[in-house]
Amino acid sequence: MRALISLSAVTLLLAACGSQPPAPEQNPAGVESRTPSGIQVETPPVKEVKPEAAFDPNSIAALKDPRSPLSKRSVYFDYDSYVVKDEFQTLLGAHGKLLAANPRLKMLIQGNADERGSREYNLALGQKRADAVRKALTLLGAREDQLEAVSLGEEKPACSDGTEDCWGKNRRGDMLYSGEF
Repeated sequence: MRALISLSAVTLLLAACGSQPPAPEQNPAGVESRTPSGIQVETPPVKEVKPEAAFDPNSIAALKDPRSPLSKRSVYFDYDSYVVKDEFQTLLGAHGKLLAANPRLKMLIQGNADERGSREYNLALGQKRADAVRKALTLLGAREDQLEAVSLGEEKPACSDGTEDCWGKNRRGDMLYSGEF
């Protein structure tokens, strides 16, 4: 009797392990190749300036000179976006060169959002904006240990009117140097 039960068990086991016909071949989804368009590594050629407007881009004093691009410290973003626009590449290039020439200099990047959206969403978006500016600066010569990116969300508005123009001023990444924060 045991032999008959053992034989039945082995037969059932072999039947369960029978080979299945191969599944029809599936066409995998194609992989899309994309190149980021918001951040460029190359810096534009330096334009020749008149001596009265000349400044040293490696000088920290240029940070307070209104004729210097280094005096501008904000990068503005489109609604619901954290892509650095092409129009800010020259500005970021100047700050990247300054940081590369002054390795002891530190920068705090504060990401901001307008009042629309939840507090959590705006904090996350502000962080992504600050990180985008940080990444662009590292690609342009700054070192990681010189930069800190934080989000302020909607907590530090530049404008408090409920208009599109005002909201545009609040969607930004502010760059602060050592001693300014």
